[in-house]
Amino acid sequence: MKEEVFERYVQAGKVASSILQKGADLIKPDVSLAETATLIEQMVIDEGLGVAFPVNISLNEAAAHDTPSPDDKRTFNKGDLVKLDLGVHLDGYIADTALTVDLGEQDLLVEASVAARNAAIAKVRPGVTIGELGTIVAAEIGSRGFRPVANLTGHGLDQFRLHMGPNVPNIGGVGGAVLEEGMAIAIEPFATTGSGYVSDQKRVEIFSQMAWKPVRMPTSRKILKEIEPLNGLPFARRHLKTPKPDLALLRLVREGVIHSYPVLADVPGSFVSQSEHTMIVTSDGCVVTTA
Repeated sequence: MKEEVFERYVQAGKVASSILQKGADLIKPDVSLAETATLIEQMVIDEGLGVAFPVNISLNEAAAHDTPSPDDKRTFNKGDLVKLDLGVHLDGYIADTALTVDLGEQDLLVEASVAARNAAIAKVRPGVTIGELGTIVAAEIGSRGFRPVANLTGHGLDQFRLHMGPNVPNIGGVGGAVLEEGMAIAIEPFATTGSGYVSDQKRVEIFSQMAWKPVRMPTSRKILKEIEPLNGLPFARRHLKTPKPDLALLRLVREGVIHSYPVLADVPGSFVSQSEHTMIVTSDGCVVTTA
């Protein structure tokens, strides 16, 4: 990895870490989810960096991909378990980091995802397989009486590419991709009191462009023009200034131009915790950019 690229990852990570903590402090009972998301994203913009994806605020059994809708009236409630997932980029080089805010009594579940993340990070170095990391994550979560979420993973990062190989599993395995010096990866354990699997929900607020081709519908063309500066990074419905975008978004999804990200949730009544850091693999370990 070139030095200037490394420095961009590090700078993005410092900003992301600081804002994540400030964002966590905003999460209290009766506070608006929409206002919280807006304030956090504005902090990123005020720092002169880019929002790498809409801030995810996922409650209780929801693990990922929830963000406020344009007219969202939800507030945090006592007893909620809140996942706050933030992405920041500098010239496309991304810091992806997350934590869980416990407004109830799920401290051991929160500890499980943090301990799994830390134990996996301690193992990171060239030559280690992703299967080894998944085994460590699963063991830490299982030792506390919970299940890892089997169908969610950590992931590699590159310029303007939020999710790419290697995927870093949260369950045990043998072999798989081998870590190499210079890789940027996010380790992202999810621990659950539920089934250990998440499924797509009806709620969809996040999208990203996946193909660049002409479209006929005028509203679709306006949306594509609006999201062009994102270089394929995800956006939220609430970010769009194009009036009445819903039909055009649906058509763009059907035409394979944009991809939708439904909320991912475990079974109703369960709780999911999340913890995430971004790091660069070095010759003898790693540098955690979002620590």
